[in-house]
Amino acid sequence: MNADEIAAGRARWQARYDAARKRDADFTTLSGMTVDPVYGPPEGAAYPGFERIGWPGEFPYTRGLYPTGYRGRTWTIRQFAGFGNAQQTNERYKMILGAGGGGLSVAFDMPTLMGRDSDDPQALGEVGHCGVAVDSAADMESLFDGIDLAGVTTSMTISGPAVPVFCMYLVAAERQGADLSTLDGTLQTDIFKEYIAQKEWLFDPEPHLRLIGDLMEYCAGEIPRYKPLSVSGYHIREAGSTAAQELAYTLADGFGYVELGLSRGLDVNVFAPGLSFFFDSHVDFFEEIAKFRAARRIWARWLRDVYGATSEKALWLRFHTQTAGVSLTAQQPVNNVVRTAVEALAAVLGGTNSLHTNALDETLALPTDESAEIALRTQQVLMEETGVINVADPLGGSWYVEALTDRIEAEAEEIFARIRQLGGEGPHQIGPMTSGILRGIEDGWFTGHIAESAFVYQQALEKGDKKIVGVNCHTGTVTKDLEILRISHEVELEQRRMLAERKAARDETAVKAAVARMVEVSRTTENMIPAMLEAVRAEATLGEICDALRAEWGTYREPARF
Repeated sequence: MNADEIAAGRARWQARYDAARKRDADFTTLSGMTVDPVYGPPEGAAYPGFERIGWPGEFPYTRGLYPTGYRGRTWTIRQFAGFGNAQQTNERYKMILGAGGGGLSVAFDMPTLMGRDSDDPQALGEVGHCGVAVDSAADMESLFDGIDLAGVTTSMTISGPAVPVFCMYLVAAERQGADLSTLDGTLQTDIFKEYIAQKEWLFDPEPHLRLIGDLMEYCAGEIPRYKPLSVSGYHIREAGSTAAQELAYTLADGFGYVELGLSRGLDVNVFAPGLSFFFDSHVDFFEEIAKFRAARRIWARWLRDVYGATSEKALWLRFHTQTAGVSLTAQQPVNNVVRTAVEALAAVLGGTNSLHTNALDETLALPTDESAEIALRTQQVLMEETGVINVADPLGGSWYVEALTDRIEAEAEEIFARIRQLGGEGPHQIGPMTSGILRGIEDGWFTGHIAESAFVYQQALEKGDKKIVGVNCHTGTVTKDLEILRISHEVELEQRRMLAERKAARDETAVKAAVARMVEVSRTTENMIPAMLEAVRAEATLGEICDALRAEWGTYREPARF
């Protein structure tokens, strides 16, 4: 790019920056030195390839979505929490919000994630242990008691039974008197990554895609600010993938959902802004920053050039980040505070839109109040003390960071081509990337490559080529065992008791009729969300709704592979 083109780009950025709202804050260094909101090539200098870097708020968005960076708005502190029953988790939410958290993120227990009620035999011993138990709309009401759902953004990390859980969230908001059309939040709903990495599915892929398509249609028409899909790379990375694999598999899944929306006749400029992303921030500092920058650039280019998006917001890749749970160690767990801070800083320098920081004790148990507060304060120290929010993309133009960004992007593009090849030459009713993803799931292509990457890394650890402090080096310590949070068996007994009382108090005839009506709708092309909402309003439980659909659609079992 020549000097005149660079100067014209800077002028465009300056005009947008001047017109944008900025926070009333001190944008100087600790010593009082004034810093510019963005930095670029020296005036009058040419910079070959600068169009791939550009300016903040301008295509291809390598340097961020907004011309102001964090001067306009900081990232949302969105701490992931859930344990025990709804009342206990509600108390944690109020603590997070009261301590400065800007949004909520719901962790569900394993029975809920698998579409099972707390009184299901398969739920025995698991209720409330890795998240909160939600059996019906009444639990969702308790979960958000005293929290204005119309005034706080809420993310829910659940995919298999995401749609009925979303309906419970809507009913809880209705019962608060909220205008549902104004709700803002994110539902994960990403079923592709379940088959690829996390394994929390209910049905074959096609019925799940039916429900996701219905959800996309419903939100686009009824709740425009709500994001019905958070395409998740986090679980792919936690399963052992490389950074490039995490990026490529995640964006490929995102392209699949774009194809799903287009196959439903939806306008990409309308539904694409409702897609968000969820990435892992691992401990390799610069690699993670490069991954986030490459993600924005790839998404913008593909949405414009492949899927025909023309509106700016449809080209934006907005993402939440969580620090890497898999990087935390049970040995010398206090070291995890350092790891989390480094990973959080990488996410911020990579331009994350919201962030969760893991607690130091999460390899051992659910976080205590104290460790959860330390995790929250980690973000606040970065935000308030370090000055990293004063300049947009401060590492932009670094030879190392730009080279890493280009390399990760190139690796991702190679993977996209292989995925599309998996789908073969014939057309798929949804689209070519979707065809390749489904074939890759069926053939174990994704899981095989992730397993190979995990194996290579584990070998490097065992040989000592890769180091983890406290595990395979610097193992001596004076630290003592931590006090950890334990979930009492009484939580499960109480949850089952409350569920029995609710079932006894409801109108059983109305429940059965509403569930039967939902199943009838599933046999048509009619959108299922309204019928499912009616079942939830009648206090049908999550297990009852999911069991009715299991009876209709069957269940998915992963083929054995050796």
